[in-house]
Amino acid sequence: MTIEWVASRDADVTYPAAPWDMVGQLWLSIFKLRDQVDGADETNGASGVRPAGVYGAAFVSYEVGSPLTYSELLVARLVDAGSYGKRVSITDIWVDSPASVAGGRELWAIPKGLCDFESTSAGGRVQRTSWSATLDGAPVASARFTDVSRSMLRTPFKGSTWQQREADEPGPDREVVAELTGSARALPCRGSWDFDEQGPLAWLAGKRPLASFRMSDFSMSFG
Repeated sequence: MTIEWVASRDADVTYPAAPWDMVGQLWLSIFKLRDQVDGADETNGASGVRPAGVYGAAFVSYEVGSPLTYSELLVARLVDAGSYGKRVSITDIWVDSPASVAGGRELWAIPKGLCDFESTSAGGRVQRTSWSATLDGAPVASARFTDVSRSMLRTPFKGSTWQQREADEPGPDREVVAELTGSARALPCRGSWDFDEQGPLAWLAGKRPLASFRMSDFSMSFG
C-alpha cells in the first residue's frame, strides 16, 4: 500500500495522511479521580482542568508494519461530546516521534508532546513488561504489567476520539472526531503505576488502578 506523506505546517517534518494503519502493543489501566484538578501548576507542568471521573492511562508501542514506529504514553477519559455523543477525549499524551506530534496535532487536534521512553519485556506464555517515560530527564510515569494476552483469540474493537482545538490552533474545525477500528488479543492483566509527584501527571500520583488490560498484537486503522 502506498502511503501519502503530508508536510507539517510548523516544522520540517512530514507525517502520513489519514487514516493511520497501525500495529503494535497496548497496556491500559483505569483510574478514578475523585476531585477535580484545576489549572496549571508551575511545579509539575500540568495544564488545564481535569474533572473528577474515570480516566484511562496507557503505554503503547507502535511497531514495524505501521507507517510510523514510536512509543506513546496517554491519558484519556470518556466525555459527552454533545451532538457527537459519548467519545474518548485525550487529555495528556507524549510520544518519541516528531512526525507523530505534528500529525496528531494537525490532523486530529490531539495534544501530543515529546518525551523519552524505556521498556523491557520478557517471558513466554506469561509476559512481564515494564515501561518508563521521562520529560527533559525528569520522570513522568512508570508501570509494570503481567499478562497472558497472547494466548487469547483475536477479537474486534472499535471506538472514536473527540478533541477540541485551541482558539489559536490552525484547522478547519474546532471539534475533531477520529474513528478507530481494529482487532487484538485482549485480556485483563496485572498492572501497577508510579506517577511522579513533581511531573505533569502528578494529579494521578498515589492512585491504584481499578483494572488493567493488555491488547496484544493489535491491528488498527485510526482517523
